[in-house]
Amino acid sequence: MATYAIGDVQGCGSSLEALVDQLPLRPRQDRLWFVGDLVNRGPRSADVLRMIRSAGPRAVAVLGNHDLHLLAVSCGARKASPSDTVWDVLKDHEGADLLHWLRHRPLAHAQGRHLMVHAGVLPAWGTRETLELASSVEQRLRSDHWQDFLHEMFTGAPAHWRDSLRGHARLRVVLNVLCRIRFLDARGRLDLKCKLSPGERPPGLRPWFEAPGRRTARQTLVVGHWSTLGLQIRSNLLALDSGCVWGGYLTAVRLEDRALYQQLAID
Repeated sequence: MATYAIGDVQGCGSSLEALVDQLPLRPRQDRLWFVGDLVNRGPRSADVLRMIRSAGPRAVAVLGNHDLHLLAVSCGARKASPSDTVWDVLKDHEGADLLHWLRHRPLAHAQGRHLMVHAGVLPAWGTRETLELASSVEQRLRSDHWQDFLHEMFTGAPAHWRDSLRGHARLRVVLNVLCRIRFLDARGRLDLKCKLSPGERPPGLRPWFEAPGRRTARQTLVVGHWSTLGLQIRSNLLALDSGCVWGGYLTAVRLEDRALYQQLAID
């Protein structure tokens, strides 16, 4: 069995179809991992959700910030922005079913020495802690009160993680880390404003994966989210957002041997 991890699709359905056609997939054996941000910015978000849903248990997709944004827009917890392209999901004849499927996706997934999240993790979190914290949010998203939960998630959140955090403040930080983190400052606080590449970062910030003492350093983190970081294939990091929605590539990496497959954006 082989596992192919795929970067941020963001509604680029034609690019996803072309990339999957390249992969030497064996029916009923090989699996696909998606690092989140399945929707938005591209023109075919509904089709992308349908494609991944149709793969059943062979596909694992974690939630990204754009996926959560779609869910929040659908229930009025956030307003759509002019650049959003989520309306094809909201107006689709299967829209309610697609949203139900989407909010039942995990925020973190682990298999062997690989841990997949959309954006990253804090240095103090090991794999077990990451999965447990992700589960605490997943339970709320899958509950009958998920709309109320999302209304609470898009307000101010602490910039610094503490084990003593409780309630919505705790869950907001978990969501911000798993779905939005790029940089930490010297005190370990999240900086969610800077979207630059590491080479262009302001003084005092460092990428989350370069933080000293990171407990997941012996795992391979499989992430997306950071298009200006570019494709990174390291011993303990696979960063797969290669900017398909911005005219770059949609990337897949086979986890077992790091074989690389790329499709130039065609949407």
